[in-house]
Amino acid sequence: MKATANSMIDDFVDFLSVERRHSHNTVMAYRHDILCFLEFLKGRAVQEAAPSDIRAYLLSLDRDGLSARSRARRLSALKSFYKYLLYENLVAENPADILESPKLWRRLPGVLSIRDVDALLSSPDDAKPDGKRNKAMLEVLYAAGLRVTELVSLKIQDLNLEAGYLKSMGKGSKERLVPLGKKARDATRLYILSARPGFLKGRESPDLFITNRGTRMTRQGFWKIIKAYAMQAGIKVPVSPHTLRHAFATHLLEGGADLRSVQAMLGHADISTTQIYTHILQRQMKSVFDKCHPRAGLPLGDANELDI
Repeated sequence: MKATANSMIDDFVDFLSVERRHSHNTVMAYRHDILCFLEFLKGRAVQEAAPSDIRAYLLSLDRDGLSARSRARRLSALKSFYKYLLYENLVAENPADILESPKLWRRLPGVLSIRDVDALLSSPDDAKPDGKRNKAMLEVLYAAGLRVTELVSLKIQDLNLEAGYLKSMGKGSKERLVPLGKKARDATRLYILSARPGFLKGRESPDLFITNRGTRMTRQGFWKIIKAYAMQAGIKVPVSPHTLRHAFATHLLEGGADLRSVQAMLGHADISTTQIYTHILQRQMKSVFDKCHPRAGLPLGDANELDI
């Protein structure tokens, strides 16, 4: 029986979930992207698509105002989809393979200063149960550099407050151990002992962070919480849960941490992902050079006289 487009997409989604162990959000994004391309084909079979069709599709997205990053993701989804179809002998070639992704400027979002982070983490009223929980979540997020999904997915058993670390399950179901500082441990211990039981109301849950309704905190729920505290703290740059992850990495590197250690703590599979922070290391090298090299302080005129 000839496979239909929908059945091929469903099989591909299952492949991403089971074999590649991609997160639910990633899988759903790929599914959406492929369905959009299917709509663009206007009834033509996905097996009939040529590189010119995909190029025309990307141009239409550009005309519609889609960012280069979003267009690159759409192309990445199509490359993966056709690679899967090629592996399953459902197409003779991958029509997306020869196309290059739109050039992306890799940039960091607005980075929070240490003063901003202090103001943000001091915003929750820890005299109230939800303030205790929110403070613990903010402290853990900044102390461990977690993704927001990793934060809300934490279980009680993932913590070792005595030893000072937590276990996090990152992208691709990759587990890592991350150190947890004293302030984060203290805030989490206070929340577990004096606020969490009240949220559960006698029920049991393996989840660490619980809402007022006794259910696990969601990504969207925490996003609203952190936005409200950022406004309360008077922080000018846009703030999201991921902003604290970037602040974690930035402040570690500024404090002298090496890139490989930060890579391990962030859970980046490839060092190239962590290298968006190399501008910090370049600043450090310049500072060390200016401080330590015997000729770093030469006036410009003297430097020009050197044989260089």
